[in-house]
Amino acid sequence: MKLLPSYFLLKGRSPLFLALLFFLPACRMSYSFTGASISPNVKTVAIPNLINSAPFVVPTLSRTLTNALTDYFTSQTNLDVVSRNGDLNLEGTITNYAVQPVAIQGNETAAMSRLTITVNFKFTNKMNEKQNWETSFSRYLDFPSIPGLTPANQETIIAGITEQLVQDIFNKAVVNW
Repeated sequence: MKLLPSYFLLKGRSPLFLALLFFLPACRMSYSFTGASISPNVKTVAIPNLINSAPFVVPTLSRTLTNALTDYFTSQTNLDVVSRNGDLNLEGTITNYAVQPVAIQGNETAAMSRLTITVNFKFTNKMNEKQNWETSFSRYLDFPSIPGLTPANQETIIAGITEQLVQDIFNKAVVNW
């Protein structure tokens, strides 16, 4: 069997098709449903345990936020999560955990209360120092004042706030809109 020269295979093709055929292997594109824009050189992200320096400390909050952030990066990126010295580093501190009355009624009682959690994060990108930042994130959820913040609903409220905080931190770190 005799092989045909390659120009016979390309005969009759448009010049645009031929240009794409030659330049396509040189192009490197990355698509993500999360919108994450991470350099192919970045392989790891370090997310150490958050430090809880809030005036009111919930013992499980640091672990809850750390695990949620780690799980989100694991599920939304191909990065390996390491304990320290990653290509990307996210160091966080819980700076506030506060419950405040909102929606005061005529009898001077609050119909609703608000739980606010504030965290401060420092992000470093070893591959691109221009992307480094340090900022504070704060989220809250309102809940009925009666029965108040019970252990049963506290976990659910913290989970809702954590989800919002994790999305904010992830977007700031790796989504470049």
